[in-house]
Order: sequence, then C-alpha cells, then structure tokens
Amino acid sequence: MMDENDEEHGSTFFPCPYLGGLADLNDERERHIRDGHGELLPERVELIELTLAAPERIQRKIPDDNSLQFCRWYQDLGKYVVVAVVNDSRPRKWIVTAYVTHRLPRGEIIWQRD
Repeated sequence: MMDENDEEHGSTFFPCPYLGGLADLNDERERHIRDGHGELLPERVELIELTLAAPERIQRKIPDDNSLQFCRWYQDLGKYVVVAVVNDSRPRKWIVTAYVTHRLPRGEIIWQRD
C-alpha cells in the first residue's frame, strides 16, 4: 500500500498487478466502504491490498463493462472479499467499493487462479 495525498483530496494507492499499476482509493470511496462495509475499514485494510495484489478470481460486473471485481476467499473470515475497480480508458483506476460476502457476486469470469 502506498499513501499519497494531494491538495484536493487524499488517496491511498494499492498495487494491482493485473491492471499494471495502482488502484486509487480516494477519501469519499473510503468513507463509503468504512460506513457501509465496516468489516474492512479501517482495521482490515490489508485485505483490500492482498485481494488486489493476489486475487483468486477477476470478473466483469454485468452489464457494467468498466467495473472489474477482484475476489479472494479468506479462511479466517469464512468469507470472500470483493474489491470493485473502475477500469475505463482513463489512466486512473479507482476503487468503487469493497466488501465481505459469503457468496461471490454474479459476473463474467475473465481470469481465475488455477
């Protein structure tokens, strides 16, 4: 994880090898995750980092072709962590949401670890 702040807003950047760069978690999206999905932030931010760095599955959310869902099972939680990243034509890749779930969301699988 790499913290970086600018004058307009603060962001935390996570390495995402699949996208070939960094995924941006800005303050507004961080609040959304913290307030709506309290199992992850602030105490378990490393699960977002690990899910982006080494997912077990990447899928495209249907019908939103610009959003990729990075998914990984965590035995200690007994649940999946899903991190949704917008991957459009802009160079910036940004995290829309992240959450913990018992079931994987629907989507078109575009990559899966063997």
